[in-house]
Amino acid sequence: MSSNDVREVIVIGGAAAGYTAALYAARANMNPLVIESVNWGGQLMITSDVENYPGYPAGILGPEMMQDFRRQAERFGAEFVTDDVTKVDFSERPFRVWVGDDEYRAESVIVATGANARQLGLPSERSLQGRGVSYCAVCDAAFFRDKDVVVVGGGDSAMEEATFLAKFASKVTLVHRRDLFRASPIMVDRARATEKIEFVLDSVVEEVLGDGLVAGVVVRNVKTDERTEIPAEGLFVAIGHDPTTELFKGQLDTDPDTGYLITKSRTTETNVPGVFAAGDVQDDVYRQAVTAAGSGCMAALDSERWLAAERGRLLDALTAPRA
Repeated sequence: MSSNDVREVIVIGGAAAGYTAALYAARANMNPLVIESVNWGGQLMITSDVENYPGYPAGILGPEMMQDFRRQAERFGAEFVTDDVTKVDFSERPFRVWVGDDEYRAESVIVATGANARQLGLPSERSLQGRGVSYCAVCDAAFFRDKDVVVVGGGDSAMEEATFLAKFASKVTLVHRRDLFRASPIMVDRARATEKIEFVLDSVVEEVLGDGLVAGVVVRNVKTDERTEIPAEGLFVAIGHDPTTELFKGQLDTDPDTGYLITKSRTTETNVPGVFAAGDVQDDVYRQAVTAAGSGCMAALDSERWLAAERGRLLDALTAPRA
């Protein structure tokens, strides 16, 4: 593979959205290059059992599912660079994408760099990820049926996660570092009206307990400095997500409040013609593997149709009668 070739499409990012985009682009004979990152696979690489993705009736481990996605795209001709993009230039076509000193060029680009769930930053949290520590109630709530769980956060996401978990868990303890919430009043009222949810305010989680599986958390009251141990079999961290958009600042439009890439209604088009965005980098609402894959499909189709239209315009210009 030569970095001097001008591809029809480069996909930046290797997870559900990026691999699906690559699969569709490869099957359309677009010769896609996927610059998938050293940490390919995204959030699913720290997810244990996935039971809500269609086509896996017995469930599947997150890393195995990402390997399946990758192999399927590769089967149809997608090529991969397992490294991180360091710079992009979308000011003119062909677009330019760098990995260190290596430059790659393409007529279109699909950005699928995803988003990262914010973490508490505890060593014990990291060691128990996928073993009771989760960042997605919709993904994992069913694993905690009739169990006690803890939710950390004070925004709408935390209230929504706690309320959803209450459908499964025997008890939900919501820990927040202040006594006031960032969440909208209606979301707070809904959580407070849910019998299974208990609030522990002015408190932070200092340690996740457990040897191999979560067994509880240690919380510290920020006003009294008192430490309390809360038994639990699950910890859900709901303090927000950060889209991976640093590379594209000044070139692609982002939402001023959330930082997510902005795409045009009902498409994956960004403000730069020929550059498309798919998956969690532009989705601050659903953030599911299946929705990311769906938007990856959309981005590949949008890219293919846009390139065809560009070629049609060029052909019309070349064949138009001269005055």
